[in-house]
Amino acid sequence: MLLGKCPYCEDGQIEVRDKEVNGKKVKLYACTNAHWKTEDGEMYELTEDATCDYRLWQNSLARYGKWLNYKEVRELLSQESIEVELLSKKYGKKIYYHKNIVLNQEYGVSVLWD
Repeated sequence: MLLGKCPYCEDGQIEVRDKEVNGKKVKLYACTNAHWKTEDGEMYELTEDATCDYRLWQNSLARYGKWLNYKEVRELLSQESIEVELLSKKYGKKIYYHKNIVLNQEYGVSVLWD
């Protein structure tokens, strides 16, 4: 399934790939020009024929209680910034708050802190 144009290369599209990391099934949103290899199922490296390295893990914001879905990734690719609801469990209390996230070539996505 293709979600949109890759923001970091000329002709790539962001596609959904199913991966298993540490025994958990996770979606990887990656450029069609990014080809990855792994030996142990945990560490992924680019192959020699890859022309783009952009990837975004579905659980990249899991520490904030957020897993990115298809709709949010599509919006992020078209708008480059979207607002999401995050969760903090500081001091044993659940606190929900809204922050903007943006595309980041190295990490996939970054939270904009005030």
